[in-house]
Amino acid sequence: MSKYTAPTFSIALLHPKYWGVLVIVSISYLCSLLPYSIQIRMGKTLGRIAIGFMKKRRSTIERNLELCFPEMDDAERELLVKQNIENTGLALFETGMAWFWSEARVARHMKVEGLEHIERLKAEGRGALLVAVHSLNLELGGRAFGLYNSGMGVYRPNNNPCFDYFQLKGRSRGGHTLIHRKNVKFMLEALNDGAFMWYAPDHDYGRRRSTFAPLFAVENACTTTGTSILVEGSDCAIVPIVMVRNDDNGHYTLTIKEPLIDQFPKGDENAGARFINKIVEASIMDAPSQYMWLHRRFKNRPDGESSLY
Repeated sequence: MSKYTAPTFSIALLHPKYWGVLVIVSISYLCSLLPYSIQIRMGKTLGRIAIGFMKKRRSTIERNLELCFPEMDDAERELLVKQNIENTGLALFETGMAWFWSEARVARHMKVEGLEHIERLKAEGRGALLVAVHSLNLELGGRAFGLYNSGMGVYRPNNNPCFDYFQLKGRSRGGHTLIHRKNVKFMLEALNDGAFMWYAPDHDYGRRRSTFAPLFAVENACTTTGTSILVEGSDCAIVPIVMVRNDDNGHYTLTIKEPLIDQFPKGDENAGARFINKIVEASIMDAPSQYMWLHRRFKNRPDGESSLY
């Protein structure tokens, strides 16, 4: 399948084996109706409680920060860990906001900067990779962008068809199209047709189609070479895009940064990975406590190197 569109609900999704998902989604919907001030308190509290049962996740957060910021003192790192844990709990509520809030309610909480860059690219008929990182409020960032422009998102289908239905439905709001992550041909066609495609190259996606490049203080971070494939196959622009929660009062800013045109190093996948990792670093540093540090970012190592975890 080349792309995914919002699916229709089927009676099969009411089977008892999916009741757990239905309960969780129902709770998420009901929580999304609450005032923002209550949701943020509940989210942060949930994060603090949940991490007590997820020792390995906390260890991963601490290790990632230690690897990336070895110069950071213990007190500063511990504060960042605490904030990140709270924001991880809040992310569950922000996902509900993204999937269930009306456009009017989303707009009340969002400030979007840099829309003129998108308008210029549209006028030129040039497609763009909207390079994002896995911030904990990424779902909400996609919804905010959809208030002004439709886009495409690279999508990995969920193994649970009931959860996949709600995830597809939520991410398709605003007229977005979802593309299977393995369908590179369709991605290239879309970019060549002037599409804006959300793309997050910041995680460790495995050794296939990857190279090792510096990321913060880690010299060899396994980095996807998919960016080189997409840019060289479509001549698209690269547009860094960053979502930040500004405060605890429900103010968010989605920043669309200056497009990078004809700056990506072509013909050298490692140079391309280094280029994209610099963008990733800058985006993370816009709000480091709101990044998904619980991902084992450096799990794959070059041959002969021991695990960092």
